[in-house]
Amino acid sequence: MPQANNKLQLIEFKGITLPVVAVTVRSLQPDALAKAASALFGDDPFFDGDAAVLELSQLGDLAEADWPRVHRVLKLYGLNVIGVRGGSEELRQTAAAVGLPAYASVHRSPATPAPEMPPAPPPAAEEPVATAAPTSVGSSGVKPTLFVDRPLRSGQQVYARGGDLVVLAAVNAGAEVIADGSIHIYAPLRGRALAGASGAEDARILCTRFDAELVSIAGLYRTFDAGVPAAMAGKPVQVRLTENTGDDPGRLLVEPLKTD
Repeated sequence: MPQANNKLQLIEFKGITLPVVAVTVRSLQPDALAKAASALFGDDPFFDGDAAVLELSQLGDLAEADWPRVHRVLKLYGLNVIGVRGGSEELRQTAAAVGLPAYASVHRSPATPAPEMPPAPPPAAEEPVATAAPTSVGSSGVKPTLFVDRPLRSGQQVYARGGDLVVLAAVNAGAEVIADGSIHIYAPLRGRALAGASGAEDARILCTRFDAELVSIAGLYRTFDAGVPAAMAGKPVQVRLTENTGDDPGRLLVEPLKTD
């Protein structure tokens, strides 16, 4: 009788979902990147061995990069660069030559266009800002939450793509925090906070000390050029959208947050 073949296959293919961090870079100078990363995350690894794809779309026609040094800079903060996307064809070719393949950019569905958002304040010329955020949802279906525990200075921006943002230090004037979900700030908010960036109208902004320049939910925003009203200045505040009832299209509500 023929014997059954009990040998295990040497190669098996299974589809899995892994979290990947998209890192938007506006410079590929290793020293400038190291300075920007240090300002955002300090001197300790911020990530835990996460895979990362470098978004090159904001680099223009830059054609040269010291990829090994760029990789080492991000490795210091716990990121393993696995590829690139966007940018010039020549730049993608130099990345591929050192083992960093190009990935297709993710396009939004035409049915759910992104709302127009106020422009972010430009970073200082000598300090490019590297913005990192989770881009995938885990197999459990739970949206990722991005935690920031260092103060954000003027010109710095943090974007929690696909989930909520929790900030444990001050968001200073000229800094900007953005999330597709809600934003929780357990510190002074003196800069800008934009929640529901992909159109989530149920997103909220909550902070323990409100002195904001601008707040926004799902593209509807309010500025405080003349200063925050005295009833809310320096106090716990909640920002949300009122319900759209047809007669009332809904509006942005900034109200004291009851902590009792």
